[in-house]
Amino acid sequence: MSLLRQGSQYIAIGLLQLALDWAVFVAATALGVPVAPGNLLGRVSGALLGFWLNGRYTFAAQGEQRHGWKRFARFLVLWLLLTAISTGLIDWVAQSLGLQYAWLAKPVVEVSLAGLSFVLLRHVVYR
Repeated sequence: MSLLRQGSQYIAIGLLQLALDWAVFVAATALGVPVAPGNLLGRVSGALLGFWLNGRYTFAAQGEQRHGWKRFARFLVLWLLLTAISTGLIDWVAQSLGLQYAWLAKPVVEVSLAGLSFVLLRHVVYR
């Protein structure tokens, strides 16, 4: 499977994930959910969508879906690590600059983590 094809599919799916993640985060925190749990809700929503779509399309071998409990377990460990980083950074922005800046910072933080995530997904989760 070509790196270019995987990369372009990963970006397209990532944009869908980011939109869902950000919308859930903003809605939850606007309704009064604290920043850290709101970020967790957003990331869970995006992660479930991304795990399914990336396993089905981006990292699937020809005609084979890349799902299953072993892959999900590796995905979960990676996701927890990236979620801890994301939540720490976004909570720091909210504490330092305010909630509206955290809303603006969330896409920047998530896009910044996407490159690392792609490499780890490709070589650890969906191998």
